[in-house]
Amino acid sequence: MSHTTRLRRSPQAFRQLTGITPLVFDTLLADLTPRYEQADARRKDRPGRRRRPGAGLKHTLDLADRLLMLLIYYRTYTTHAFLGFLFGVDDSTVGRNINPLQPLLAGIFRIPERRIRLDPEEIRELFFDATERPTRRPEAGQRVYYSGKKRRHTIKNQVVIARRAEPPGPGVKPQRLRLAAVSGSFPGSVHDKKIYDRTRAIGPRDAKRTGDTAYLGTSLETPARKPRGGEWTAAQKQRNRRVSRRRIVAEHGIGKMKIWRIASERYRNPNRRHTLILKNVAGLHNLMYA
Repeated sequence: MSHTTRLRRSPQAFRQLTGITPLVFDTLLADLTPRYEQADARRKDRPGRRRRPGAGLKHTLDLADRLLMLLIYYRTYTTHAFLGFLFGVDDSTVGRNINPLQPLLAGIFRIPERRIRLDPEEIRELFFDATERPTRRPEAGQRVYYSGKKRRHTIKNQVVIARRAEPPGPGVKPQRLRLAAVSGSFPGSVHDKKIYDRTRAIGPRDAKRTGDTAYLGTSLETPARKPRGGEWTAAQKQRNRRVSRRRIVAEHGIGKMKIWRIASERYRNPNRRHTLILKNVAGLHNLMYA
């Protein structure tokens, strides 16, 4: 019996270990299967390949178990040694099982970095915020990755959140949030405003853009900063409350994104994969919650 089949017996445990339900997993697996078969065929027929197609080591796990392994890795951010023990494979082969699936998932989710599109049912408002998390101290360029705010080496991305319209009438469901864009990764010393200026996110012209005080000086609507040595006026306080009530959805969206611990705990993977991993986590969030 496969690991996926055994875990399906407990839908609650399935969601706790992967972040998604078995039904959502089936949808994702159905989208992944043809992409994986095409990518595997291209790999076997690539120019310069010396082995005949079909030669070489075979995966001991089927595609469903390999996808399950990747999702558990994203959800728990445990070590390869533990994943290998859990799935009955050598820890040195865990990366060979899950790494080829990550760019294929990115092709399914298609989370943009700059060009933001809104669905018809979404409210025409975009919320910008940056998410920052610790990373390993780099061998070179330590100063640029050192965040004075966090007092440690960090890596950060800008996330754009879109809010879907609430159904009218009684029994209104909670707001559904979609992570509309995830920027490339930046060292921790780069200010949020600089990330916004460098990413140059493109969205619908009629969409309102909102951010926190880190985005002062941009075209975003932001709360007013308290004057040095002064006080807010009554109008400024009222406006700040109004902006904060709307902008809190950005915190909620990023908070739900971080239930996958690979997006919140100290980052241990190569920095070149950070954007790809964060986009995949955003895609899982949208698949589950949006």
